[in-house]
Formats: sequence, C-alpha cells, structure tokens
Amino acid sequence: MRQMLIATVSMLILNGGIAFAESETPVIDQRQMNQEQRIDQGVASGELTRREANRLERQQNRIDRMENRANADGVVTAKERARIGAAQNRASRNIAREKHDARGSRNR
Repeated sequence: MRQMLIATVSMLILNGGIAFAESETPVIDQRQMNQEQRIDQGVASGELTRREANRLERQQNRIDRMENRANADGVVTAKERARIGAAQNRASRNIAREKHDARGSRNR
C-alpha cells in the first residue's frame, strides 16, 4: 500500500513538473503570438508587403529558436528572459516601423 502511495505521489510530482516546464514562458509565448497577429494583420490591410512580412516572420522564428534553446534545460533564467525580451522589443519596433512606412500594397 505504501509503495502504491509513493508511486502515485511521484507521478503527480512528475506530471506537475512537466506541466510547469511546458508553461515556463507564457508571457513570451503570448507576446510572440500578438506580434505574429500584428504581422498577419499588416499583410491583410496592405500595410506590409509580402517581402516585409517575410523578413518580420524570420525575426519571429529566430526569437522562437532563442526561447527553445533557453528552455532546453527546463529552466529559463532571468538573463535569458531579458535577452528574449530585448529581441522581442526590437521585433516590435520593426513591425511598427514597417507597418507605418511609405511602402504598402502598391509595392506588392
């Protein structure tokens, strides 16, 4: 009976640990999703050319890879979060800059 209890508790701890690791960076994930939606909206409205959107999407993919490398060991440190946050800030500025430049649907 005691071994059954230990096994059950161990499974709960293990499953909780996996769930925690999967949600290690929810703020980063949400911001990535928001920025990708901004890019899609810019293409739909004609504010972004396909070429601009491709460049911005490649930048988002690089940030995703940074996040995956940071989370590879199961822990995202404060320094890693800061680097990812800085990259997201640059990407956000680039999205805004491209959406509000003189180019648009006429160059598609």
